[in-house]
Amino acid sequence: MPKKEIIPDKDALKRMGAAVRKRLEVDPLAYKVDTDLAEIYAIGDFLSADECKKLCMMIDLVAKPSTLHEESYASGFRTSYSGDLDAGDSYVMGISRRIDDLLGINPICGEAIQGQRYLPGQQFKPHNDWFYTTEKYWQLERKRGGQRSWTAMAFLNEVEEGGETHFTKVGVKIEPKPGVLLVWNNALPDGTPNDCTMHAGTPVVKGTKFVITKWYRTRKWT
Repeated sequence: MPKKEIIPDKDALKRMGAAVRKRLEVDPLAYKVDTDLAEIYAIGDFLSADECKKLCMMIDLVAKPSTLHEESYASGFRTSYSGDLDAGDSYVMGISRRIDDLLGINPICGEAIQGQRYLPGQQFKPHNDWFYTTEKYWQLERKRGGQRSWTAMAFLNEVEEGGETHFTKVGVKIEPKPGVLLVWNNALPDGTPNDCTMHAGTPVVKGTKFVITKWYRTRKWT
């Protein structure tokens, strides 16, 4: 018999997917994107205009050229500026806890909120948020909390042109609208990482784009 493939954290991804799905399906504010390929939800007016403005200012204070596993800024794959917001700041803690409560995920599984800023021409080419467990970096990420389950990303400002979040395999482009929180399950219902969550931050043509992102692991993030 062929050897059965072992998928790290599969059972945990399945459990977390089911729990959050059940929660969002009964949330009247959560709109599910019409696709069978991935579980993508949008929550309008999750952040107020004042909250968005303050978060943009906080991002400006920490933003540095973005990095990616085994890819440098110079590669052109991810050309935004980004930085982790202070997890000990009471304001950041409040925003973070609201996202935790929305999804019903234990806060210890959440990574620090990362802020991102895109100037004209900057982008993040198609990628998945889940980790490829055959790559060298997985040995570190496995110890830091395991596989990523859900992603939560909030748009903070109007972008004059460009800057959509493009789920390339689903065929959906989502325009950045201030205060909207976008969440998606990085796995299939059976706990297998979902390649159809491939997405890109399309190039900003005019203006600036600000977002915050929080990723959730299957175990305690360290």
